[in-house]
Amino acid sequence: MELGVIGLGRMGQIVVDRTIDAGHDVVAFDLSAEATAEAAEAGATPADSVADLCDRLGEEKRIWLMVPAGDPVDATLDDLEPHLDADDVVVDGGNSHFEKSVRRAAETEAAYLDCGTSGGPAGAHLGFSLMVGGPEWAYEAMVPVFDAVATGNAGHDRMGPAGSGHYVKMVHNGVEYALMQTYGEGFELLANGRYDLDLESVARTWNNGAVIRSWLLELCEEAFREEGNDLGDVADHVAGGSTGTWTVQEALEQEVPVPLIYQALAERFGSRAPEEGRFARRLANRLRYGFGRHEVSRQ
Repeated sequence: MELGVIGLGRMGQIVVDRTIDAGHDVVAFDLSAEATAEAAEAGATPADSVADLCDRLGEEKRIWLMVPAGDPVDATLDDLEPHLDADDVVVDGGNSHFEKSVRRAAETEAAYLDCGTSGGPAGAHLGFSLMVGGPEWAYEAMVPVFDAVATGNAGHDRMGPAGSGHYVKMVHNGVEYALMQTYGEGFELLANGRYDLDLESVARTWNNGAVIRSWLLELCEEAFREEGNDLGDVADHVAGGSTGTWTVQEALEQEVPVPLIYQALAERFGSRAPEEGRFARRLANRLRYGFGRHEVSRQ
């Protein structure tokens, strides 16, 4: 099939690469001419505007947005509006708030799929995990591309109606916060406990058969191997927080207790205060580089 991709940052380029590798055609556009040229080098047909991208697609347009959440999504949908009808499909693969996705689905003439995307640039070779909300027919129409971008057909599913994909991804990120905080606290105790331990060795040993093995634990091992047992100059500053905040706000509205997720969010906010750094936060800082190649704040 043919896919239009708008937004060619780290994640957007991966969508382009995996779609082309699976044998599909891609038309690509980004406000950055350099990013568009990079997609062209990978085999995509470059477009010089949203209108040009739409002109190059067939009658039934399939378009994937990978632009920053918020106003850029609405601006791109506004640009697309004159070129789309009810037979077309638009996928929003960013971290939009689920309520905004519900609104956009109602306002967009084309079928709108909110697609929570997990995996990150570091795991691109494995494919993403895709949590999709929106009309079932539109989801089925996009299955060939979802198969290409995800970890096969087991790596994506339709969660439900509009908003449900980004809702599930929001909670996923809250869980991620709590897991990162838990690993950080455990290794902080080991670092300051009774024994002089090789934390890289501990992480490697735990990750081979232990109950708590995971990709995040593999990234702990990577962090200690590359930064040293004391994490070197990695700062006590954990960025991010929007999706975790949304999760806690939703839990309050639904009267569902999420104390671990809340505490992990609070620790992130606490890491931004001018006080003596905590090891757990420094490890969480480095883990964000591990899975998402986010910049590591240094002391």
